[in-house]
Order: sequence, then structure tokens, then C-alpha cells
Amino acid sequence: MRRRAAHFALVRPALVAAVTTAAARRVLEAAPPGGAGRWRRTNHAGHDVTLLEGPAVVAGLVAGTLAASPVHGWSRVTVASALAAVGAVGAYDDLRGASATKGLRGHLDALRGRQLSSGTVKVLGIGACGLVSATALRRSLDRTVWHPATALDALLVAASANLVNLLDLRPGRALKGALLASAGLLSRSGAALAAPVTGAALGAARGDLAGRSMLGDCGANALGAAAGGVAVVAVPAPQRTALLAAVVGLTLASERVSFSAVIDSSPLLRRVDALGRPHQ
Repeated sequence: MRRRAAHFALVRPALVAAVTTAAARRVLEAAPPGGAGRWRRTNHAGHDVTLLEGPAVVAGLVAGTLAASPVHGWSRVTVASALAAVGAVGAYDDLRGASATKGLRGHLDALRGRQLSSGTVKVLGIGACGLVSATALRRSLDRTVWHPATALDALLVAASANLVNLLDLRPGRALKGALLASAGLLSRSGAALAAPVTGAALGAARGDLAGRSMLGDCGANALGAAAGGVAVVAVPAPQRTALLAAVVGLTLASERVSFSAVIDSSPLLRRVDALGRPHQ
């Protein structure tokens, strides 16, 4: 009986996230905010794609997180609100980010030059949301509002958001990264928060893999932040420190090394990366 209840606790938020993502996508495509053209972009292959997948995924993550009943109610609402805010600042960068400022180094250079680019607004916003999420989750774990590990947990949430966004360069790549991360945490305590990541990613997979849509900063940052939040709950502190070091290391490496080039150089990674795409 307990095992059945535990399975339901995972299935429900995943299903809610998947259904909400698909439904939100249909609603947004029927009446795109500001017009369809505002959300159209050209992908790596020169094809026309829509960024409306991002807001749909954020809607799925928020709904799925609210449905994750084993998580304390106050924390659930706070984390869902923070994910919505991460999606909002990501969408702001998607729609207003016409500047040449790119990458972590570019945003830091802009700050040093007293320039507030859309990307810098996004970085600051995600950092604040990471702190809010980490504080809420810490309270859910040990009933304390602040803990020495909270700052590192906030960095893990924010860094995860950025890392998944760095993967959103080919159809399905960021979704697969988020799915792998959530799948690895589903068997741990607090896994109910991983279920919405799984559900939202699956709900968006068809259009993304087909190259008709992409997450953009809005959806990729929110998926990454959600996965980082799961790690805060499900991974012991020493392992979280190692995980943070790995995420930050990959982020810094991306400033010098192309993830696409690394993937293309490995037959195994290339096959996994192409999995699910048509005509591959």
C-alpha cells in the first residue's frame, strides 16, 4: 500500500506537468502574446522555430510542483513561484536580448562597464530566485530559514539553470539533459520534485525533437533551476558540493570549449544527442 502511494506521489506531479505543458502550448500557439512573430527564431540549421515551448514548460513545471504533495505546502508554493520568476526573466532575455553580450564572461564585463544588459538582468534574477528556492527547501528539510549550506544550495540552483540553458543548442539536447538529471534523482527522498521536470520535458519533447520549437532561455533556465532544486532536497551535502563544483566547472569550460564539438567528436554522445530526431 505504501509503495503504491509512493508511486502515485511521483506519477501525479509528472502527469500534471506533462498535461499542463501540452495544454499551455496549444493555448499559447492559438493566441501568442504580442503575436507569433515575436516568438519566432532561426535555429542552428536555419529553420524557423517558435520559443513558445519555453512558457509552456514553465507552466508545466509550476503546476507539477504545486501537485507534488509530499513536499511541505509553503515550500511547494515558494519553489513554484521562484520557477515562474526564473521563466519570466528568461523570457525577458529571449525577447529583449538583442545585444551582443553573450556568456558568463560577457555579462560580467557588462556589469563592470556599468551596463545592464537583458542577460545581466536574467543572471541577477535567477540568482535571487535560487536563493529563495534554496531557503524554502532548507526550511522544508530541517525547519530552519537559514543554514550555512543555503548559499551553496542557491548557487547550485542558479548554476544548474545556466547549464541546461547552455545545452539548448540542438533539438532535444536540453530536454535530454534535464530528463537524465531528474531520472537520476527519482529514487531518492524528495523525488516528488523531480517528477515535474520529467513530465514537463516529456510534454515538450515532440515539438522540440522535430525542430519546430525550442525552450529558449525561458524554458531551459526554468528546467535547470527545477533540477537544481531537486538536488538540494535529494542529494546529501557533501555530494551537493561536488555536484556544484562539476556544474560550475562545465559552465566555465563552455567559455572555451564548444559542447557541440565535444558531442560530435564522440560516437556515443553523438548517437544519444541525435536520438529521437527525424532523419538522423
